[in-house]
Amino acid sequence: MDTRRRLIESTRELLWERGYVGTSPKAIQERSGAGQGSMYHHFRGKPDLALAAIRASADEMRARAEAAFDEPGPVVGRVAAYLRRERDALKGCPVGRLTQDPDVMADPKLRAPVEETFARLTGRLAGLLAEGQADGELGTGLDPSATATALVAVLQGGYVLARAAASAEVYAHAVDGALALLAAAAPREEGR
Repeated sequence: MDTRRRLIESTRELLWERGYVGTSPKAIQERSGAGQGSMYHHFRGKPDLALAAIRASADEMRARAEAAFDEPGPVVGRVAAYLRRERDALKGCPVGRLTQDPDVMADPKLRAPVEETFARLTGRLAGLLAEGQADGELGTGLDPSATATALVAVLQGGYVLARAAASAEVYAHAVDGALALLAAAAPREEGR
């Protein structure tokens, strides 16, 4: 891995673990094994490096979601694959955790990739749910946009609850509950 990439990856990890304020240039240099000169050769400063790291985390989150969404099969199965994808529930979401960081949220440049990621994710889920309705897999009473927002909220809230309980089972339970609600939105067959 080249120096620039090591700096970005180290910053991603530190932002996830410590937040923006706790991610000092010295900590980034120590974690990446890069010197101060290398850091400032590749980036104008900590905000520039943090932005690259946040974008990398956001890009990875979107790519992993798209991989599940693009799988063949019914919409509910693809949504379930995304929701049940292996995650470190106790560590939390590297992008979602940034929303709790006042320094990131106060800076429009740092906040932008976080906002964009959740908007794209919610929009993509809404599109899938609308596709499920069009295919007859989901009932027409389902509001795709509101349901997509709820599904994203279940994931992010699931991380919070799992961390509070120190149990990944709480996260899995939240996902199971969301999927049960989605299954209940399937049209009923006549005679049932």
